[in-house]
Amino acid sequence: MQKIRYGLIGCGSMGCEHIENIKAIDGTEITAIADPNTASRAAAQALLPGPVKVFEDYRDLLAGAAFDALVISTPNHTHITVLRDALQSDAHILIEKPLCTRIEDCLELVQRAQGRRAMVWVAQEYRYMPPVAEMLRMAREGAVGRIHQVAIREHREPFYPKVDDWNRFSANTGGTLVEKCCHYFNLMDLVLGERPLSVFASGGQRVNHLNESYGGRTPDILDSAYVVVEYPSGARAMLDLCMFAENSVDNEQIVIVGDEGKLESLLPSLTLRYGRREDWGTRKVWGQSASSGKGVSVRRIWDTSIKYMGNHFGASYVEHFKFAHAIRQGLPPEVTLEDGLRAVATGIAAHRSIDTHGVVAMSDVLPAGW
Repeated sequence: MQKIRYGLIGCGSMGCEHIENIKAIDGTEITAIADPNTASRAAAQALLPGPVKVFEDYRDLLAGAAFDALVISTPNHTHITVLRDALQSDAHILIEKPLCTRIEDCLELVQRAQGRRAMVWVAQEYRYMPPVAEMLRMAREGAVGRIHQVAIREHREPFYPKVDDWNRFSANTGGTLVEKCCHYFNLMDLVLGERPLSVFASGGQRVNHLNESYGGRTPDILDSAYVVVEYPSGARAMLDLCMFAENSVDNEQIVIVGDEGKLESLLPSLTLRYGRREDWGTRKVWGQSASSGKGVSVRRIWDTSIKYMGNHFGASYVEHFKFAHAIRQGLPPEVTLEDGLRAVATGIAAHRSIDTHGVVAMSDVLPAGW
């Protein structure tokens, strides 16, 4: 098996998560890490089985380490600067979401990467969570017929603290609907197989971080929103986000509804529900158990090949496994720079809609042709 040498840029909480996942993949080795924060570098080193080259400045890693792949998990607003330099290397790149915090920066990176032989993969691991992956597979195979609606709800706890509290300010994150929700906008596009036409959103900062102060600055990240996304075919998708709803049994619910049936994925219970309209009112069900009269089957979905569950129900492991496989087989990325750009664009359109109290056309956010 071809050994893949990794360089890791950014050793905060997500950087350490990447380390654990890479360690669980056969034929991999982390050869170098870089982070300007002393405590983050130490935390990363403590997870590694052997000595590695350690750098404060990522540019020194790019110039002085041996690597086949780069994983970039620095704060959102630094992605553009780091990627400008990383794209000049011959390494395959896995860049954390969101791709960037501004449309102009995303477009620049797409342009810079054109003609590059090594791939760039944007980390969007939510599609790899076991019940979500099974739901996507079934939907693609026509389990619910033609899809008309996608609904995603995340009711959860507030944002966790980050190094130097960078994630408390929209200028650093791109805004909550970019930082947190680009995963969901990417899923909507994936399920419907279309590019968004317009976005309408309502949201605000209602509860979280209102009494916090960092160097005299009060956080400005919203904590709740509703977002409706319309597609050219007439299909619609909706996001319901609340980040002061810790007491939810299942924090995340994804619903796909077609003209023949319905699929629901629930996390963290790892539950998948499925029913067809023709079975409503009967006990005829698919799977192992039934909800009487509703024609609904309920399964718990798990992928036994996952070697490290981590903080994302094994999804990051699956993504890293697929990334490594793509490197070895010379395959294209499953999540492209263009995918990352469009997910950011939908989030930016949602924030603009909140600010203007109106519908925002994607043609007003992205240049012609996108």
